[in-house]
Amino acid sequence: MAGSGVTVNAILPGPTLSEGVAEMLEAERQKSGKPIEIVATEFLTSQRPTSIIQRVTSVEEVANLAVYLASPLSSATTGAGLRVDGGVAESLI
Repeated sequence: MAGSGVTVNAILPGPTLSEGVAEMLEAERQKSGKPIEIVATEFLTSQRPTSIIQRVTSVEEVANLAVYLASPLSSATTGAGLRVDGGVAESLI
């Protein structure tokens, strides 16, 4: 969008503790009695063991990236796919 001041980017969230994920894990949370954050982390480590932060991201963390992209601070960030996935690395290629 050269000359328009408009940037074009994509936010690529990874495993995020959204309402939908919490609903998916609710049965396990009830069965175990553990907090949903712990259940989500255990699910993540079994399904995405390569996660660098070893926990799911929060919706607030994804929103923080959106706020940055909507702010003047990101004026030189364009054409980017920005991951907010906790460093889930499936391969080194």
